[in-house]
Amino acid sequence: VQLQAYGGGLVQAGGCLRLSCAASGRTFSNYVMGWFRQAPGREREFVAAISRSGGITSYADSVKGRFTISRDNARNTVHLQMNSLKPEDTAVYYCGKKGGGDWYVDSNYDNWGQGTLVTVSS
Repeated sequence: VQLQAYGGGLVQAGGCLRLSCAASGRTFSNYVMGWFRQAPGREREFVAAISRSGGITSYADSVKGRFTISRDNARNTVHLQMNSLKPEDTAVYYCGKKGGGDWYVDSNYDNWGQGTLVTVSS
């Protein structure tokens, strides 16, 4: 599976962006998908993840209530709707395909997109 994330950009605080991640291959619906982010000088951190069917989602506390993850298995895409953005949301955002293990640990993801930069100005 190859992943390509897009949709990042520059937005003012309080604004919104929608990230998307397109996956190649026929087995997209077999995998839990997640979004992580990495800010300058910091480690990559969990943002959100979604089950194979889309019926179960999980969020980092820092984004809960502001971000929504969704997926369209017919189109092999996963989205991250980001509302009420804050300057501390500035980071490169990565989509990943999870292998085994917990949803929240980036080493459990075995395939990553190239990342898309989100910059939130104050």
